[in-house]
Amino acid sequence: MAAKVLQVAKPLSAKKVSPPALRTVFRIADAWGLSNKEQIKLLGSPPKSSFYRWKQGKEVVLSQDTLERISYILGIYSALQVLLPRPEAADSWIKKPNTAPLFGGRSALDRMVSGQVGDLYLVRQYLDAQRGGWT
Repeated sequence: MAAKVLQVAKPLSAKKVSPPALRTVFRIADAWGLSNKEQIKLLGSPPKSSFYRWKQGKEVVLSQDTLERISYILGIYSALQVLLPRPEAADSWIKKPNTAPLFGGRSALDRMVSGQVGDLYLVRQYLDAQRGGWT
């Protein structure tokens, strides 16, 4: 009997994932009705010139920090689509006041735009727990 060989996928390069990641996060930002200022905060406060270049689809290679932030945003969006199957409910959730201890009466967006990548992680973790996923 032949031994099974574990094939390890090559990690994707930041150069390859940056353009589709940005296109996707900007679509999510549109669905959520985010201002440019809120988008800049979510993406880690890049220089405005970089942000507008990204929005124009100019070639870019994002930092690991920005890619991590986008990963959390994608996870938050995905979790909301599962928890709240009506798109308008899922998309408006992040702006509504929330009494969960994590939010203290403020919205998830208020927490997410604090500037700390850890806050994106916490919102993602909260939503994953709500849908019974991994925490």
